[in-house]
Amino acid sequence: MSRFSKGGNKKDLPEISTASLPDIIFMLLFFFMVVTVMRETNPLLKIKLPQATELSKIQYKEAVAYVLIGTPTDVDTYGDAPRIQLNDSYRNVEDVQTFIKKAYSEVPPALQGQFTVSLKVDEEVTMGIVTDVKQELRKADALKINYASNKKKEEE
Repeated sequence: MSRFSKGGNKKDLPEISTASLPDIIFMLLFFFMVVTVMRETNPLLKIKLPQATELSKIQYKEAVAYVLIGTPTDVDTYGDAPRIQLNDSYRNVEDVQTFIKKAYSEVPPALQGQFTVSLKVDEEVTMGIVTDVKQELRKADALKINYASNKKKEEE
């Protein structure tokens, strides 16, 4: 028969070395610094979004094309007339259709049914340019449109 002994002949486990822990942490830090995308486009327009009470979030951000409409930040160079920004440059209304078709082709096939155009429009912009953009969106078969807005603060 075997005997059980209490406390006799215990083998001590060696301690885990933490000397390489700072190296691992810095490696992860550099990895996330390189991989993280902070902003897709640089805003060239002043846009104060309107406020709304009923909001919903977009589920698939990969399937969204953003069209910005507002007044230029550099008023001395570009004037104060409303402009359209697609990606990082000012464009005309005629360029919207080409931009949308290109954006749609870059969406993964599984998300093409969820493709949405998000209009970020300054609250001071007249509806004329917005209507022109919507007409171009119809020509491009982009019928799912979202108007970006901020949540309205409740009055006390």
